[in-house]
Amino acid sequence: MKIDIGISEKNRQAVAEQLNKLLADEHVLYNKTRNYHWSVEGPSFMEFHKLYEGQYDQLAEMIDEVAERIRTIGHFAEGRLKELLKLASLEEPEVPVDQPSQIDNLTSDHETIIHRLRSLITDFDEKYKDIGSSDFCTGLLKQHEKMAWMLRSYRKR
Repeated sequence: MKIDIGISEKNRQAVAEQLNKLLADEHVLYNKTRNYHWSVEGPSFMEFHKLYEGQYDQLAEMIDEVAERIRTIGHFAEGRLKELLKLASLEEPEVPVDQPSQIDNLTSDHETIIHRLRSLITDFDEKYKDIGSSDFCTGLLKQHEKMAWMLRSYRKR
């Protein structure tokens, strides 16, 4: 069925491609956070175990929302891990077991996504005339900013 939501097919395709790249990075961050949840050690084990669990649960919801946004604008969300890793800009280094390295790594990834979202918010609105996806990314931005703040709160800078 033809989609008529006030955004050209060309623009919806471009937005979907960018959202799939975002989806890939969200997956990498989710997996990294979950892995740190499993690998955390030290005197604050339970605190970090719970912190990471709360964040990966939130990231799982965000992943679902990104995929559903892609479907909403008439395209398919990438779900194959092999393809997601090709699209992702975030990397998975060796798993550090020390908490400061985990926090620094996760904070950096959130900040990378935050910068990307700021750019997408403007592009989706101005370049692709998709204010819905722009607004959607604003919501994601707020969530990533809060998660990064929570992580930064454990580190003195």
